[in-house]
Amino acid sequence: MTLTKLSNNWFPSVPSVFDRFFDGELMDWNRSNFSSTNSTLPAVNVKENDNDFLIDVAAPGLKKDDFKVNFDNGSLIISSEKKSEVEEKDGEKVTRREFNYQSFQRSFSVPENIVDPEKIRASYENGILHITLPKREEVKPKPAKQIEIQ
Repeated sequence: MTLTKLSNNWFPSVPSVFDRFFDGELMDWNRSNFSSTNSTLPAVNVKENDNDFLIDVAAPGLKKDDFKVNFDNGSLIISSEKKSEVEEKDGEKVTRREFNYQSFQRSFSVPENIVDPEKIRASYENGILHITLPKREEVKPKPAKQIEIQ
């Protein structure tokens, strides 16, 4: 048996659900493209240890100045916007012009009674935005106390 991609000859400008199925887009939940401009939503890793929550955002090709990190009313908001324009000229006549615009926004709910907003830190290194959300002292795990038996 051979699977054949169906052709929509009657309405060529209308994509068929079968086209999307055979292209893999319908069932490929790992693909992160969300627009026709091939922009992607960056992958995020969230880790927790005894002292902090650690968030790593994979965003290669950006600079630290391209990011905004805000903490407001229990929400951590990470966003980026990058615009660029490349222009090639043949004398004074424009032969090609390319615009590029990329943006994203990710937000996370963070209980303010667990995280100390005044101590949140962020750094960008080797294409990864690292954000550290320190826990308040009162919510950090305490070592077990040995009770003396009398």
